[in-house]
This record gives sequence, structure tokens and C-alpha cells, in this order.
Amino acid sequence: MEKVGVLVVSYGAREAAIIDAFARSLKYKVEIYVADKQKNPFNVERAKEHVAIPDLNVEEICKFAEKNKGKIDFGIVGPEKPIIYGVRDLVEKRTGIPMICPTKEYAIEASKVKQRLLFEEIAPQLNPRFKIFNPKDYKSQEEAKKELYKWLDTLGNMAVVKPDLPAAGKGVGVWGDHFTSREQLLEHFLANFQQGAVIVEEKIDGEESSFQA
Repeated sequence: MEKVGVLVVSYGAREAAIIDAFARSLKYKVEIYVADKQKNPFNVERAKEHVAIPDLNVEEICKFAEKNKGKIDFGIVGPEKPIIYGVRDLVEKRTGIPMICPTKEYAIEASKVKQRLLFEEIAPQLNPRFKIFNPKDYKSQEEAKKELYKWLDTLGNMAVVKPDLPAAGKGVGVWGDHFTSREQLLEHFLANFQQGAVIVEEKIDGEESSFQA
């Protein structure tokens, strides 16, 4: 049975499932090298070598890859943070190990604003109505508040507030779930607005689905 070495950059359950699938391969003897956010016992048990990197720092991930360079055929990255910070670019440049994940340039998870503008360019019918509030476009928070309330009038308050930058699933606020008044929405908006751009878009009811290829 052919032996294959795989680097897995892991955050949680999704990567544990990836590791489990590799370990159960009937065609290859897979040796798994895991750069993990924590010492996950499931991953440790199945790994040829395991290292915990709590902040998933791309430099530390790269050092781990360099250490095992001759044993790893390719790598796969699950969590978005190291992808956004260019783990593929760094590992491929310094080790030549091909990595399965986007490069830093194409890591669209890095910016929700860029995601919306990309869809607006290639498939505008997929976008809900949205407005970008960038702090650099306003002289004060009061000015941004007035513009926000005008936009909420247009949407009938049925809005979703999203920070531009990733927030590990905790930054998005939805009318009816996270706030039921403009004052509550404004509080959520300003907390994110102080950190950078914010998207306020219409709330769309329906089932959410994800597709991966």
C-alpha cells in the first residue's frame, strides 16, 4: 500500500472529520501531521506527529511543515484564520509542499465587503440589498447613525448587521434574533463600526445551505 504524508491544519470538528477520513483510506497508508489549535485527543491518537499552536500562527505552522518536509506530500487547511494570513503562500514558498486552500490574495473570507462587491460584479442577482458603512466616509458616529436610520427605513428595519472582518461567527447580528429595536441594532452596529467597515443588508428568510467542491 502506497504511503502518503499529509499535513492537516486543524481548528475543530471539521478537521477531525478530515483526519478520520484520511486515516480510513483503503488505498493509501496515510501518515498525518497535525498542526492543531489545541491538543485534541482524537487528532493526537491518529497523528504521526502532532503540535498544538493555540493561535494557529502561520510562521509556527510553517516551521512544523519545514521540520517534516521530506515526509509530507501535501497539506490541507480547514480554519479560515491561517488561510487569511497566508499560510499557503508561506508554506509553499519555503517548503514546496502543495497546500489545498486559497492563497492570501483569494481568501475572500477575509472581507465581507469584498465578498459582496465580488458578487455585485459577477452575479448581482445573488446579492440582497446592502449598504457599506465605512468609518472613513463619515465625519462622526452621529452622521453614520443618521445614514443608518435612513437605510433602515428603506429596509423596514428587517436588517442584518455584519462586520467586514471575520469574527469567528460571532459578529453578525440579525433583526428578530439579536435585536428587536433600532437602539439595540445601533449598539451592535457601533461596536463593529469602531473596528472598521460594516455591512447592513436586508434580512432574507429561508433555509441556508452550503456547497463544497
